[in-house]
Amino acid sequence: MRAKPASRVRIPPSPPAIYKPLNLKGLFFSKAHDEVFRGKAMTIRIRIIGVASGIGAQDKGCEDGPVAFHRSQAWHELEHHPFVDWGETLFAVDTPGHAPVARIAELCRRLADSVGEALDDGAFPLIIGGDHSVAIGTWSGVARFVGGPVGLLWIDAHLDSHTPETSYSGAIHGMPLACLLGRGDKRLLGLGLSGVQLDPLHTVVLGPRSWEPEEAAFLARMGVRVIGEDEIGERGLAACFAEAAAIVSGAANGFGITLDLDAFDPVAAPGVGSPEPEGLPACEVRDGLQRLAASGGLRALEIVEYNPDRDRHGITARLISDVIGDLLPQIENRRPAASQTRH
Repeated sequence: MRAKPASRVRIPPSPPAIYKPLNLKGLFFSKAHDEVFRGKAMTIRIRIIGVASGIGAQDKGCEDGPVAFHRSQAWHELEHHPFVDWGETLFAVDTPGHAPVARIAELCRRLADSVGEALDDGAFPLIIGGDHSVAIGTWSGVARFVGGPVGLLWIDAHLDSHTPETSYSGAIHGMPLACLLGRGDKRLLGLGLSGVQLDPLHTVVLGPRSWEPEEAAFLARMGVRVIGEDEIGERGLAACFAEAAAIVSGAANGFGITLDLDAFDPVAAPGVGSPEPEGLPACEVRDGLQRLAASGGLRALEIVEYNPDRDRHGITARLISDVIGDLLPQIENRRPAASQTRH
């Protein structure tokens, strides 16, 4: 949900299941690295892909997020790292007469191609958005590269699971998870694989605190685990994060992480497109992300909804930089599994 909520329902916590421990073998691969470094530790270069789009949002300020971050002091402190490259920044084509959904579809197709190219080159794709509709391109690209649906940890204040028929606002950044699960405008479906891009049984939404009942019902039907703020308050974020990590890391084709900055407490991340009161503590989220990245199997990372117009003194840009810096040691050194070659 991305507009003023018409209603709010509590998502009943589903019974925690028993999941296999995190796979410590590691699933990150590329054709070249698998041939040359089979079974040996290797260094992975991180390729940042900016996606400067606010088309899917009501507040278009997120369009400036990637460029503003690229110019920030927070980025300048990262850019000299030997294994971090800013590969490119993609912009939506402004074609007169084209509907927003058509422009988003075109951008997401290009993003999917860029993500696939990064993976084929043996790089780790790190996407900086842009509103959350860009997730359609990111995870379509990953799924196409690996040849099957992937798991995904979706950290967000919202469920982002509307369809055009259920949306109260019509904002497409409130629909990307539904699209990746095969529901939505046909122009946004099947950009990677024919059918779903995500394995719903290995997809978790962590931290939502504002949604509408249609979204919750859809995700329940799909079998997606939703761990909302009430359950986090009862069980603690560490326990909830550990369960989420076990679910997504069990996906046969690896998994990804998409981090909407509005999941954080606005004090820690004021520069977001759709701020909500309260939120997740930044330190605990960063700790959880480090543990999950170290487990192996992480295909890509996406950080979205940075709105520099709302940022204060670069606080949110600094948080983005800190998250990237936290994960560098886990991403840089991987031990590829011989069985994980490109499909």
